[in-house]
Order: sequence, then structure tokens, then C-alpha cells
Amino acid sequence: MYGTDEGQTATVAEYIETVLTDRGHDVTTRYVTEMSDSIVDDIDAVLVGSPVINRKHLSEVVAFIDRNREALAAKPTAFFQLSFASAIPSDWARDGAQEWVDDLIERTGWQPDRVGLFAGAVKYTRYGPFTRLFFKLFSAVTTGDTDTSRDYEYTDWDEVEAFAADFAALAERRGAVEAPQTGTRAATEQERESVITEHKHESQPTKHDRESTPTERRRGRRLAEIGLLAGFLGVVYWLVRRQSFRQS
Repeated sequence: MYGTDEGQTATVAEYIETVLTDRGHDVTTRYVTEMSDSIVDDIDAVLVGSPVINRKHLSEVVAFIDRNREALAAKPTAFFQLSFASAIPSDWARDGAQEWVDDLIERTGWQPDRVGLFAGAVKYTRYGPFTRLFFKLFSAVTTGDTDTSRDYEYTDWDEVEAFAADFAALAERRGAVEAPQTGTRAATEQERESVITEHKHESQPTKHDRESTPTERRRGRRLAEIGLLAGFLGVVYWLVRRQSFRQS
């Protein structure tokens, strides 16, 4: 289940579907508004994806999570996010991308088992004049990709594949434990405890998470925003000065 704006999140969702299908899973990929809430009760695992637009996830994706929070909590779940921040190789950008996920978890109360933070794309050829100018100026002080006659894709497909394979393995392990409940019940309590322990271990914070709390990430991001604003204004000033020199 995904939401998309310019289509890159849909492309990632379709690629994840391919990875899961190749592992033998029956996968249904739908845009969030095309999926009824009742479907969540009938499937074994759920992947949710959204881009970040104007520093927020798509409202329809957030609404879906809110409505289905309890059903999602009972299944293996994962969330993947696409943002321009993940295309920028710096700590403040990484913190900013993680902060959006932290805000989603805090707002909805949903804790996905896996989270993927992926770079999206800058699609100049699909933007209106204002959005195109904004991304050109922003890119001038970040990636340097300012040719508006073409699009730029930053998604790391190896990362997407690894994320999908990891989630598939988690769902398969959960399924291996739960399946005997409907048949011979051959799974022992010891096996259950082993999987639970493994899942808890996998869900432990990363080294970066232990070193950087949500409050610290917010503070770092605010400082980064100030720095980016200063750089943005500097580029605007340069463009204005350049135009005035041409006219004089």
C-alpha cells in the first residue's frame, strides 16, 4: 500500500512487489485510496509507503494508518519513505529523514517492524514553474543537480531490494511460527520465544539511533534548516545580482 505524488514512490512499491514475488509471495500492490480497510484483515503482512511532501507524509497514508492501527499491530509490517533529504550525504539530512518517521510513529501510535529511508527523485520536467525554481535553488546548495531540462533519480535500488528481502524474511519467520496453530501445532513455546527474542534483537536501535535522540535530531535539523536558508538566500542574491549586471 502506498501513496505517491510524482510517481517515484509507486515505482519503488512496484520494485518491492517484484522482489517479494520472486521469493514466492502473493503480493497485491495498491494506491492507498484504492484499498479498502477490510483487506488489511485478510493479508499476512503489510508494507506502507509514502513520500515526504512539504515536510509531511501524504495525508491519505497517515489516515489509512490511523484507521488500521490495531490491525497493523497484529501483523508483520514495514514502512518505507522517499525524500530528497535521503539523497543528501550529511548527518543533518539523515536526521531530518528519520525525524519524519519519528513524527509519524508518535502521531499514529503505529510501530512498524522495519523502516526504509530511501532517496526519491527530482522530476524537473513534471514540475510547475515555482516548484522547478525551488528545487533548482535548493539543489544548487545541496546536490548541484540544477539542469531543469532533465530529471534526477537518487533511489538506491540495492537498498530497496535489501529492505524488501529483509521484510520478506521477517514475514516468513513469523509465518513459520504461526502456521502450525492451524494444523498440527508442532511449533513449541521455545520456538516462539526464539522468534520473539530474535525480533526484539532486530528491532534494537542502531548505533546512530543510540547516539542521536529525537530531540537532538530536531535541534540538529533546525540548525541545518537555518544553514540551508542562508545558502538559499545566497543563491537568490547571486541570481538577482547576475540579472542586474546583464541589464546594466
